[in-house]
Formats: sequence, structure tokens, C-alpha cells
Amino acid sequence: MKTKKINLIVPLLLVGILALGACQALPVTNAQPIVNSPGSMRTIAVTGVGEIILVPDIAYINVGVHTEAEDVTSAVNDNNDQAQAIIAAIIDMGVEEKDIQTSNFNVYSMNRYDNMSNVVGVNFAVDNTLYIIVRDLPMLSEILDAALSAGANQVYGISFDINNRSDAIRQARDLAIQDAEARALSVAETAGVSLGKIQSISVINNSYVQPLAGYGMGGGASREDSTVPISAGQIVVTANADLVYEFGDK
Repeated sequence: MKTKKINLIVPLLLVGILALGACQALPVTNAQPIVNSPGSMRTIAVTGVGEIILVPDIAYINVGVHTEAEDVTSAVNDNNDQAQAIIAAIIDMGVEEKDIQTSNFNVYSMNRYDNMSNVVGVNFAVDNTLYIIVRDLPMLSEILDAALSAGANQVYGISFDINNRSDAIRQARDLAIQDAEARALSVAETAGVSLGKIQSISVINNSYVQPLAGYGMGGGASREDSTVPISAGQIVVTANADLVYEFGDK
């Protein structure tokens, strides 16, 4: 009787183990199917460069007057007189009044020292800087010379520009795109594939290089010559264009 019970239990255990294994082998009915993603689009990426070189047709100069006196009123009055003389002189040279403006005016005190480095008094200093736009470049040297003759004793450099800057940037951009297109066609021809549609265009790195003419940078201007020699140089405008094309088999 006991033997029968043992024989009955063993088959039941085997059935249970087989059922459990079958349950583990069954697929999960709620799982999402795995779909293989299609291959990525075949593309050609190129970068084109456009460059425009121009002759400047406008200049910006900063000239200043530095005066000192033992009292602040005298320092300011002397400075104003010299500044007005400079303005009158450059207007006489053809510069319009709207193209002249004060870009800096500063009043400060400075200690006076003897030869033993002892403070013996106080001076007041005044700095007045005029920002001048010169639209007639052939007259630039004469205008600067007139400012120096009228009392300017500080020249903070000269920068050159062109009036129609936006047009120059547009031309550089168009040349960059054309250059990128030519490069893409060349790459496709070499690789033996056909060039398809443009997928993306990005115009970047616009740069605008202004030549600078240093003259008495931040210090007293020397007037060995009656007319200051100035060379405007050239302005370089560049642009880069990134283009991405599809390509296919020929």
C-alpha cells in the first residue's frame, strides 16, 4: 500500500516539472515585435568657401586731446578749446558734422612728485576723444593732418570699412554655396554615383576682416611729415557653406 503511494507521487512531480518548463517556453503575448530598421540614407557632405576682396571706401579714426592744469576748470576749458578747434578744422576739410562725435570724455587727478618722489601737489587731467567718420578716403591723410595741426595729441588708430557691408557678405555666401555644389559634383563623379537632392544647407563662419592702420596707438602723435601717409589696404569677406546631398547609383 505504501509502495503505490510513492509510485503515484513520482509521476505527478514529473508532470508538474514538465508543465512548468512548458510555461517558461511559451512566448510573452504582450511583447512588441522587433522590426529591423531600414539602412540609413546615403549622403555626401561637402564644405564650400566663398571670399570677396574689396577696396575700402570709408575710414574711422579716433583722435584725442589730453590737457593738464593745476585746477580742474582750466584743464577742462583748455581741452574744450582744443577739441572745438579740431572739429572746426576737419569740417573745413569736408567732414560733415554728423560724422563727428565725442566717444570719450574723462577728468581725473594726478599727483605731482619732486625728484625725491615726494607728493608736492595735484594736477587735473582731461582726456577728450573724437570719433570721426571719413567718407572721402583720398582726403584721409589731409584730414588727419588738419586734426593734429589743430591740437590733437592722441591718435588711437584707424580702421577701414565699406559702406555696403551686407551686400559683400551676401556675395561671399553665394560663392560659398556655389563652391560646395561644385565640390559635391566632383566627389560624386569620382565615386561613380549620381548626385541627388540637397538634404541640408548651413552657412557658417562669416568673417569680416578690416585692415587697421596703426598711428600713434594710444599715445602722442608724431608730426615729422606735414601729411600723414596712410594705406587703406584691402578688406576680405569670407563665408563657409556646409551642404549635404543624397546620392544614388548611376
